[in-house]
Amino acid sequence: MTIANANVSLRPLVGLIGANIQRSRAPALFEDACAAVGLRGHYHLMDLDLLAGRTTADLLAAARTAGLSGFNVTYPCKEVVLPLLDEVSEEARQIGAVNTVTIGKDGRTTGYNTDRIGFRRSLEETFGRAAVDGKAVLMVGAGGAGRAVAFALCDLGVREFLIHDNRPAQAEAVAEAIGRHVGPGRARVVADPAVVLGSVAGAVNATPVGMTGIAGVPLDVSALLPTAWVADVIYSPLETELLKRAQARGAKTMGGAGMCVHQAAESFRLFTGRTADVERLRRTFVAAGGSS
Repeated sequence: MTIANANVSLRPLVGLIGANIQRSRAPALFEDACAAVGLRGHYHLMDLDLLAGRTTADLLAAARTAGLSGFNVTYPCKEVVLPLLDEVSEEARQIGAVNTVTIGKDGRTTGYNTDRIGFRRSLEETFGRAAVDGKAVLMVGAGGAGRAVAFALCDLGVREFLIHDNRPAQAEAVAEAIGRHVGPGRARVVADPAVVLGSVAGAVNATPVGMTGIAGVPLDVSALLPTAWVADVIYSPLETELLKRAQARGAKTMGGAGMCVHQAAESFRLFTGRTADVERLRRTFVAAGGSS
């Protein structure tokens, strides 16, 4: 499979398909990364909340017609988009979710997952691999983002992987996928995350609960060990209520900014064939959102 996008120009046009994306920093990240390597890129938001009646399939067709080089995919489309694509990378198929799609000059679409490498690199930078390797970890949320996080934790050597989702079938599907990847017995579904929270080294929120526009706290951290860590895939706000409550318990925390930056760098490579400056992306990320 060719991983470089054949539909690359000096003025690449890409976009984002998802819901509740008006505060996304993806446009700033992509366009500044383009400027850094001499390209004049544009990043277009395709927000399902604003495009009444439009489906993921509709927006994919529109992206082809408009001549986009590709697009990113976020909640709630990361799993929905899979069967709509002409080709899917082995890694994205293994994960069962796509967050990056390239479009060739012939209109052929190929799906990838850069969330996995984004979360893995962010966690290694923030906590170090030892925070996961040989440890038990709890994850809340078994959708597209959760699937990528699950495989990233396997990459980091998680010993026991506990999964909770309000949709038990979703959680079971992720546990089964992890079992196929690393062997049986390493992943299991839990009905009440509060019961196991006091026995894990870390916990991850992979749901959209707590992000700007979606109120709530996805996990009761009252049983959290002060030696534990808590990660959130959300970056708007940078510090969610979940992370604030975990910090009050003495836990180390990680927001979604690092994951966003690292996955954006990998997506940029797929869209343009160029390498993004990660440190510049970090500065652009901060500048694009202030303290939000």
